[in-house]
Amino acid sequence: MKIILLIFITLIGCFASDKELKDIFEKYNITGTIVIGKLNNHKSYIYDVKKALTQYIPASTFKIPHTLIVLEENIIKDEYEIIPWDGINRGYKAWNKDQNLQTAITYSCVWCYELFTKKIQKEKYLDYLKKIDYGNRKVGSSLSKFWLEGDVKISAIEQIEFLQRLYRNQLPFKQQNIDIIKKILVVDKTENYTIRAKSGWSGKIGWYIGYIEKNDSVWFFAFNSILDKNQLKYRKQIVFDALKVKNIL
Repeated sequence: MKIILLIFITLIGCFASDKELKDIFEKYNITGTIVIGKLNNHKSYIYDVKKALTQYIPASTFKIPHTLIVLEENIIKDEYEIIPWDGINRGYKAWNKDQNLQTAITYSCVWCYELFTKKIQKEKYLDYLKKIDYGNRKVGSSLSKFWLEGDVKISAIEQIEFLQRLYRNQLPFKQQNIDIIKKILVVDKTENYTIRAKSGWSGKIGWYIGYIEKNDSVWFFAFNSILDKNQLKYRKQIVFDALKVKNIL
């Protein structure tokens, strides 16, 4: 059984009704869950245990393991290699040009990762999902957008567990590839902390996951909620509010 699940099962009684986190969700009139856990420490915070244990489609948060798979399979050599735009206008300016792994992660470029699926067999994806123990380890009948429309699902608690193994370099990928994904996930860096994170939205389920490294600690976070397009701004805001109210940020 996953270590993180054992930890959270122990903590359910303590944090099932975290009022500070509950107040944040009510402030934005959002229903969802957030899990915050400290590395090498059982100190954790959670809002809505049931939702935190429920598996949902990962949307673009899957770009974290997907990027590692692409690098491991030598489909892309590094974060600088150009991914040529096919000239199709997809209604989003940031996507309508050549990309690399950095921009593909930053702008959550769906067509880039659709392109990668044409070069990786379903059995290979399933093998990787098993090796990294990712969510329910499923893909679905179609590979083109299985992280958005397929059968793969993962819970917020499982996202935390996956991120901890990423941080500890305990995933079955070459270290140079792990270093690349860590580099391109940086969204904020100051003298006091570095935040690595990835958002996601399936058209229904919204995510914001990642971790914050401080001088004396590392904290992991995973938020998800059913959101419409106008509510997407709240993904990051709720996470940052939660980190602040817990004196982490």
